[in-house]
Amino acid sequence: MRARAGKGTAPPAGSLPTPARSGRIARAGRAARSVPPAPSRPDSVQPNLAQPDPVAMLRPWRLDDAAGLQTAFTGSTDLAAQFGAIELSTIARCQSFIAENLTPATVSRQNFAISVDGVAVGNVGIGSMEHRHGTGWVYYWLSAEARGRGLATLALASIADWAFTEQGLHRLELGHRTNNPASCRVAAKAGFAFEGIERQKLKYGSERFDVETHARLRTDAPPPVRPLPTATF
Repeated sequence: MRARAGKGTAPPAGSLPTPARSGRIARAGRAARSVPPAPSRPDSVQPNLAQPDPVAMLRPWRLDDAAGLQTAFTGSTDLAAQFGAIELSTIARCQSFIAENLTPATVSRQNFAISVDGVAVGNVGIGSMEHRHGTGWVYYWLSAEARGRGLATLALASIADWAFTEQGLHRLELGHRTNNPASCRVAAKAGFAFEGIERQKLKYGSERFDVETHARLRTDAPPPVRPLPTATF
């Protein structure tokens, strides 16, 4: 049905219409007043208030991150193999591991805590940094409870951006077991291209695993993700 143009102007979007004063619309209005009002909402029903998004960033590890490291280690069964013979079930052991392995920053190795609302939920780092050729080896892990939100991808893309801009590196490499498709997806989404398979490179317990290698160059197109804020050392 084609609408007829009226003499007045239309009310702005979201505003209430002006009550009619005469004619058929007015009679319809009188009929509408006879309809009983809708029941009020019970006091127990509360409005749906928006919750603030968690704040994620990369930052240096601290000794008070021991509780977060302990939670990640004890709550993520697959991390035990990644840490090898290291046992991190107590706060004291976690503090020692942070002090000896995660906190020290050198010209060839640096680690960042993946922090969400101040709590360390994972790690991303670069080792074997070689500044003459501009290369480095990237690694990462994330606690089981923090997975599924894209944090690993954001952390990997962020440390790559930091390595290219702050360290002047040109090529970053990483590897994952061929039976770890989740890690493969993280690498691909962070802009690391597949390059090949290294046979039986890693050993966990008595079993050896083939490793799929990826690399990203400073001249490659960056992935469509926004890097996390990164606190420097």
